[in-house]
Amino acid sequence: MVNSKFHTFASQLDITDSMITIISGTNRNDAKSPQIAKVYQSLLSDKGVDSKIIDLKDLPIDFIGTALYENSGKNESFNELRNLMHDSKKFVFIVPEYNGSFPGVLKAFMDGMIFPTTFKNKKAALVGLSSGIQGGGLALSHLTDILNYCGTHVLAQKPKLYHIEKNFDGEKLSELYESLLVEQIDFFVNF
Repeated sequence: MVNSKFHTFASQLDITDSMITIISGTNRNDAKSPQIAKVYQSLLSDKGVDSKIIDLKDLPIDFIGTALYENSGKNESFNELRNLMHDSKKFVFIVPEYNGSFPGVLKAFMDGMIFPTTFKNKKAALVGLSSGIQGGGLALSHLTDILNYCGTHVLAQKPKLYHIEKNFDGEKLSELYESLLVEQIDFFVNF
Protein backbone atom coordinates (compact mmCIF):
# COMPACT_ATOMS: atom_id res chain seq x y z
CA MET A 1 0.00 0.00 0.00
CA VAL A 2 1.38 3.42 -0.95
CA ASN A 3 1.72 5.87 1.93
CA SER A 4 -0.43 8.84 0.87
CA LYS A 5 2.01 11.30 2.47
CA PHE A 6 4.80 10.07 0.16
CA HIS A 7 2.45 9.84 -2.83
CA THR A 8 1.40 13.49 -2.40
CA PHE A 9 5.04 14.47 -1.86
CA ALA A 10 6.24 12.66 -4.97
CA SER A 11 3.42 13.95 -7.18
CA GLN A 12 4.42 17.54 -6.36
CA LEU A 13 8.02 17.05 -7.45
CA ASP A 14 9.42 18.91 -10.40
CA ILE A 15 12.98 17.66 -10.72
CA THR A 16 15.32 19.99 -12.57
CA ASP A 17 19.07 20.24 -12.84
CA SER A 18 19.03 23.13 -10.38
CA MET A 19 16.86 21.48 -7.73
CA ILE A 20 18.68 20.38 -4.61
CA THR A 21 17.53 17.54 -2.37
CA ILE A 22 18.17 18.10 1.33
CA ILE A 23 18.38 14.97 3.48
CA SER A 24 17.72 15.32 7.19
CA GLY A 25 20.02 12.51 8.32
CA THR A 26 18.19 11.00 11.29
CA ASN A 27 14.84 9.50 12.22
CA ARG A 28 15.18 10.45 15.89
CA ASN A 29 12.24 12.25 17.49
CA ASP A 30 12.96 15.82 18.60
CA ALA A 31 16.11 15.96 16.43
CA LYS A 32 17.48 19.31 15.31
CA SER A 33 18.33 18.02 11.82
CA PRO A 34 14.85 18.53 10.29
CA GLN A 35 14.77 22.07 11.67
CA ILE A 36 18.23 22.83 10.28
CA ALA A 37 17.08 21.35 6.94
CA LYS A 38 14.21 23.88 6.87
CA VAL A 39 16.59 26.74 7.66
CA TYR A 40 18.87 25.53 4.86
CA GLN A 41 15.92 25.33 2.47
CA SER A 42 14.96 28.89 3.36
CA LEU A 43 18.52 30.11 2.71
CA LEU A 44 18.49 28.34 -0.66
CA SER A 45 15.15 29.95 -1.48
CA ASP A 46 16.65 33.36 -0.67
CA LYS A 47 19.18 32.61 -3.45
CA GLY A 48 16.42 31.57 -5.87
CA VAL A 49 17.28 27.86 -5.66
CA ASP A 50 14.55 25.20 -5.51
CA SER A 51 14.89 22.37 -3.03
CA LYS A 52 13.03 19.46 -1.50
CA ILE A 53 13.56 17.94 1.95
CA ILE A 54 13.65 14.24 2.72
CA ASP A 55 13.17 13.77 6.46
CA LEU A 56 14.30 10.27 7.43
CA LYS A 57 11.77 10.34 10.25
CA ASP A 58 9.17 9.84 7.50
CA LEU A 59 10.70 6.64 6.13
CA PRO A 60 8.40 3.62 5.97
CA ILE A 61 8.85 1.90 9.33
CA ASP A 62 9.56 -1.44 7.66
CA PHE A 63 11.89 -0.25 4.88
CA ILE A 64 14.91 -2.21 6.14
CA GLY A 65 13.03 -5.47 5.64
CA THR A 66 10.98 -4.48 2.59
CA ALA A 67 13.17 -2.18 0.45
CA LEU A 68 16.78 -3.35 0.76
CA TYR A 69 18.88 -6.09 -0.84
CA GLU A 70 16.68 -8.82 -2.36
CA ASN A 71 13.64 -6.58 -1.78
CA SER A 72 15.11 -3.65 -3.71
CA GLY A 73 12.38 -1.85 -5.63
CA LYS A 74 9.52 -3.68 -3.89
CA ASN A 75 8.42 -1.03 -1.35
CA GLU A 76 6.34 1.54 -3.24
CA SER A 77 6.57 4.21 -0.52
CA PHE A 78 10.34 3.88 -0.32
CA ASN A 79 10.60 3.84 -4.13
CA GLU A 80 9.19 7.36 -4.29
CA LEU A 81 12.10 8.60 -2.17
CA ARG A 82 14.51 6.39 -4.07
CA ASN A 83 13.37 7.92 -7.36
CA LEU A 84 13.68 11.45 -5.99
CA MET A 85 17.25 10.71 -4.94
CA HIS A 86 18.05 9.07 -8.26
CA ASP A 87 16.71 12.02 -10.27
CA SER A 88 18.42 14.68 -8.15
CA LYS A 89 21.72 16.17 -9.31
CA LYS A 90 22.77 17.72 -6.00
CA PHE A 91 22.31 16.70 -2.37
CA VAL A 92 22.74 18.46 0.97
CA PHE A 93 23.12 16.08 3.91
CA ILE A 94 22.32 17.48 7.35
CA VAL A 95 24.32 15.07 9.47
CA PRO A 96 24.04 14.74 13.25
CA GLU A 97 26.82 12.95 15.05
CA TYR A 98 25.76 9.76 16.82
CA ASN A 99 28.28 7.64 18.71
CA GLY A 100 31.26 8.95 16.79
CA SER A 101 29.69 8.66 13.33
CA PHE A 102 26.42 9.40 11.56
CA PRO A 103 23.09 7.65 12.25
CA GLY A 104 22.73 4.10 10.97
CA VAL A 105 19.36 4.94 9.44
CA LEU A 106 21.13 7.27 7.01
CA LYS A 107 23.43 4.45 5.88
CA ALA A 108 20.47 2.07 5.54
CA PHE A 109 18.62 4.73 3.51
CA MET A 110 21.64 5.11 1.22
CA ASP A 111 21.93 1.32 0.89
CA GLY A 112 18.39 1.30 -0.53
CA MET A 113 19.30 3.59 -3.42
CA ILE A 114 19.91 2.50 -7.01
CA PHE A 115 23.63 1.78 -7.17
CA PRO A 116 25.75 3.23 -8.64
CA THR A 117 23.65 5.78 -10.56
CA THR A 118 22.01 7.53 -7.61
CA PHE A 119 25.32 9.00 -6.44
CA LYS A 120 27.78 8.61 -9.32
CA ASN A 121 28.99 11.92 -10.78
CA LYS A 122 26.58 13.89 -8.60
CA LYS A 123 27.42 16.62 -6.10
CA ALA A 124 26.93 16.82 -2.35
CA ALA A 125 27.33 19.34 0.43
CA LEU A 126 27.53 18.22 4.06
CA VAL A 127 26.58 20.02 7.26
CA GLY A 128 27.50 18.46 10.59
CA LEU A 129 25.89 19.12 13.93
CA SER A 130 26.37 17.94 17.46
CA SER A 131 25.60 18.77 21.04
CA GLY A 132 29.31 18.50 21.83
CA ILE A 133 32.35 20.35 20.58
CA GLN A 134 33.16 18.35 17.43
CA GLY A 135 30.25 19.54 15.30
CA GLY A 136 29.91 16.16 13.66
CA GLY A 137 33.45 16.13 12.27
CA LEU A 138 33.81 12.35 12.47
CA ALA A 139 30.36 11.84 10.99
CA LEU A 140 31.22 14.11 8.06
CA SER A 141 34.50 12.28 7.51
CA HIS A 142 32.79 8.88 7.45
CA LEU A 143 30.02 10.07 5.13
CA THR A 144 32.53 11.75 2.81
CA ASP A 145 34.41 8.44 2.49
CA ILE A 146 31.20 6.61 1.54
CA LEU A 147 30.08 9.27 -0.94
CA ASN A 148 33.54 9.35 -2.54
CA TYR A 149 33.40 5.57 -2.90
CA CYS A 150 30.02 5.99 -4.64
CA GLY A 151 31.53 8.51 -7.08
CA THR A 152 29.99 11.64 -5.58
CA HIS A 153 31.85 14.94 -5.69
CA VAL A 154 31.74 16.37 -2.15
CA LEU A 155 32.11 20.10 -1.57
CA ALA A 156 35.14 20.90 0.59
CA GLN A 157 33.28 23.46 2.75
CA LYS A 158 31.62 21.42 5.51
CA PRO A 159 30.23 23.57 8.33
CA LYS A 160 30.45 21.87 11.72
CA LEU A 161 27.70 23.22 13.95
CA TYR A 162 28.87 22.34 17.45
CA HIS A 163 26.90 23.04 20.65
CA ILE A 164 23.83 23.23 18.44
CA GLU A 165 21.44 23.79 21.36
CA LYS A 166 23.33 26.99 22.29
CA ASN A 167 23.35 28.28 18.70
CA PHE A 168 19.88 27.42 17.47
CA ASP A 169 16.53 28.31 19.05
CA GLY A 170 14.46 26.00 16.87
CA GLU A 171 13.92 28.58 14.16
CA LYS A 172 16.96 30.83 13.89
CA LEU A 173 20.65 29.98 13.91
CA SER A 174 23.31 32.13 15.49
CA GLU A 175 24.73 34.77 13.17
CA LEU A 176 27.99 32.82 12.82
CA TYR A 177 26.29 29.53 11.92
CA GLU A 178 23.96 31.19 9.44
CA SER A 179 26.92 32.90 7.77
CA LEU A 180 28.69 29.53 7.48
CA LEU A 181 25.67 28.01 5.75
CA VAL A 182 25.30 30.99 3.41
CA GLU A 183 28.98 30.72 2.50
CA GLN A 184 28.56 27.01 1.76
CA ILE A 185 25.47 27.68 -0.34
CA ASP A 186 27.31 30.31 -2.38
CA PHE A 187 29.97 27.73 -3.24
CA PHE A 188 27.52 24.87 -3.71
CA VAL A 189 25.14 26.51 -6.19
CA ASN A 190 28.12 27.03 -8.53
CA PHE A 191 29.78 23.67 -7.75
